[in-house]
Amino acid sequence: MGQPVAVTVKRSTEPGRVRFELNRSLTGQGHETYDRGPERADTFGAVLAQRLFATGAVRAVHVYSSVVTVDLVPGSDAATLSPIIENLYQYWKPGMEPSLPSA
Repeated sequence: MGQPVAVTVKRSTEPGRVRFELNRSLTGQGHETYDRGPERADTFGAVLAQRLFATGAVRAVHVYSSVVTVDLVPGSDAATLSPIIENLYQYWKPGMEPSLPSA
């Protein structure tokens, strides 16, 4: 359940920087910048930054509206990051077992 996010990858002229253009806004008109994984994931941008940093391939993340700019760790591949962004709003996937509330 949930809707996948459409992502277009744009290479930057700066080595190690990649821009992901999304089909929906994550921050409205606000900027969010992270040079390490955020401690609190209280915005969509923070949740995405946490997930991207967890890959070990990311040095910095900047989110502005529907554009996510990522500085990669040298030698990392941006192709591994697209599925993380595409599945940001997927809260259920085929094969997952629903969790039942404890009594």
